[in-house]
This record gives sequence, C-alpha cells and structure tokens, in this order.
Amino acid sequence: MSKRKNTFTRFIEDIVDDTKDFVDDIIDRAKDLETDVRDAVKDAVDDDESDGKGSSSGVADLQAALAELTAKVNKLAELQLASASASNSTSSSSGSSSSRRSTSASAAA
Repeated sequence: MSKRKNTFTRFIEDIVDDTKDFVDDIIDRAKDLETDVRDAVKDAVDDDESDGKGSSSGVADLQAALAELTAKVNKLAELQLASASASNSTSSSSGSSSSRRSTSASAAA
C-alpha cells in the first residue's frame, strides 16, 4: 500500500467527499421518514373512516340503552318516593319506632 500525499487539495477533497456522503445519508433518511409518515397517516385516516361507519350504529345502541336505564331509574325513584311518603304518613301515628325501621331499611337498600 502506497502512502498517499496529504496536500491541501486532497484535504479539501476529503472534506467535500465526506460532506457529500453525509448529506446523501441525511436525504435518504428524510425520504424514508417521509414515506413512513405518509403510510402512518394513510393508515390512521383509513382506520378513522372504517370506524365512523360502525360507530354510528354503536352510538345509537348506547343512546337507546341509556334512555332505557334512565326510564328505569326514574321509575325506581318514583316508587321510592311513594314508599317514603306512605311510610311518613304511617310514622306520624306510630312515632319514633317506625323512623328507626325506615332508617334501617334505607341502610339495607
């Protein structure tokens, strides 16, 4: 292997070659990144579009279930209120013993 002469022009040439290789590597990585980001965005958009079709029926089902549960809760609240008012009318005649019973019944529920 022969020894290479280290002149100023060779030094500049080496710097330019190394810089060119470095810039080429950066450009290749940027192209790869751009492609990966484009694919990821495309996948995310495709997922969102496919989710939108199925979710509208799912939302309708959830709203129907919520309305049904709300109706049941309202009915139970009315029954509890009616039961409480009926026990209040009988408790006024029997005194404090019925209030202890209603308190223990409320705690048991």
